[in-house]
Amino acid sequence: MQPIPINDPEDPRVAAYRDVRERDLAGRQGRFVAEGKVVLNVLFAARRFEAESVLVLENRLAGLAATLAAAPSDLPVYVASGAVMDAIAGFHIHRGILAIGRKRAPLSVDETLATLPARALVIALVGISNHDNMGAIFRNAAAFGADAALLDDTCCDPLYRKAIRVSVGAVLKVPFTVGGNAQDLAAGLARRGFGQIALSPNGVADIRDIPRSNRMALFLGTEGEGLPAPLLSQLQTARIAMAEGFDSLNVAAASAVALHRLRDG
Repeated sequence: MQPIPINDPEDPRVAAYRDVRERDLAGRQGRFVAEGKVVLNVLFAARRFEAESVLVLENRLAGLAATLAAAPSDLPVYVASGAVMDAIAGFHIHRGILAIGRKRAPLSVDETLATLPARALVIALVGISNHDNMGAIFRNAAAFGADAALLDDTCCDPLYRKAIRVSVGAVLKVPFTVGGNAQDLAAGLARRGFGQIALSPNGVADIRDIPRSNRMALFLGTEGEGLPAPLLSQLQTARIAMAEGFDSLNVAAASAVALHRLRDG
């Protein structure tokens, strides 16, 4: 592919990159921003999402040769100086590597679960509103072999730039869908034969004592409030045993412990 030089921050060909922070908050009309070499490697290798273009700092282009070799041959690769790139983005892009991806048409919970193998591990997220936690949970999900993630309607967007970056690209690899409330997710999982575990500091069973079934879903709730009481009363609950006088972990850390335990069961 032939790099395309960009010398004017107002060039319409890079309009999708303009004012990255502000436009992330307002939404990007079905697009998302991927940042950094590692994330782009995942984007191009997983092929779950379509890349529209890449914007690279001119002195980083040579080091991206192997990454761009995995991209579609007709992908536009724009190259800019540091001053121009910063003016486009609205702040200093120290990694010097950005890409615009296009979101996929959403699948329903049932459609997503229908694609999974007979033995599958799913995470179900309820009210996760912090992008750092969202990204870290997806990173853990990828590390411990979760097959999919289900998100209720109150969760933040996994394709927000910071969530993608914190996940080290795992958000672009682990299949996910958003739909309904916690009860809707539980009902969809039940229809597909998934055993369901709700993780809570007040859980009845120790996560170490939970046997792994062929199809299992782990529910994780927001910081502070945790999972809603009606869901906890409906599902089997589990806790992570801790030292006396301390009763909880950050939800991302808790997800790592629980997924590691349930991975092979």
